[in-house]
Amino acid sequence: MHKQTILVLGASGATGNHLVNHLLKAGHHVKVLVRSPQNLPGNWKGHKNVSTLTGSISVMPVKELAAYLEDCHAVASCLGHNLTFKGVYGKPRKLVTDAVAKVHEAVKHNSPARPVRFVLMNTAGNSNRNLNESVSFGQRLIIGMLRLLLPPHADNEKASDYLRLKVGRNDPAIEWVVVRPDTLIDEQEVTKYSLHGSPTRSALFNPGKTSRNNVGHFMAKMITEDACFSKWEGQMPVIYNG
Repeated sequence: MHKQTILVLGASGATGNHLVNHLLKAGHHVKVLVRSPQNLPGNWKGHKNVSTLTGSISVMPVKELAAYLEDCHAVASCLGHNLTFKGVYGKPRKLVTDAVAKVHEAVKHNSPARPVRFVLMNTAGNSNRNLNESVSFGQRLIIGMLRLLLPPHADNEKASDYLRLKVGRNDPAIEWVVVRPDTLIDEQEVTKYSLHGSPTRSALFNPGKTSRNNVGHFMAKMITEDACFSKWEGQMPVIYNG
């Protein structure tokens, strides 16, 4: 298998950690962009296939990010808001959306010979508005309230909307997939999981479960396996355990 170089955003988070480990296990080179290298697992420090970049994508100039991306085949984002009052209501409110837009601008700046793959972790609570997904009136009502009251939910929606509407399916710079897990749980091992074009259950009234390890495994497959990525390119697959 061709060895790739991948930039991972949110690598020190609970899901990003699994993604990086799956990529390293497969022999790929991973660049991790983190605010503080002290948060990185011990087995990454000194690893020959890990390059640590220190900084915050929120304030990083596009040209600096473009330099980091010059030799990258793919970018994965597991960014999310910390579940604290400051993390939910403080700045940057559009952490994920702004990161998606900045990656797009940085890749465009590099004018790659072929599109760079971009895999974004999102949530099953965010509908794919390219499709006529079945959502009950009650869920639509509550999602509308969440959109107004919880900035992280609106951020997830806007991030996927940027890819759907701004980038689309024929952009020369990037090709993308948005991964939508349901309620995230921790599991030590990768287990059986199922993939769907749209949710098969209500994320609010009948939620499923998805292990962070399974999300990392699926994202790694999409980044590195052509057949898997081609199947879901330009879509928003939902992933459930079992």
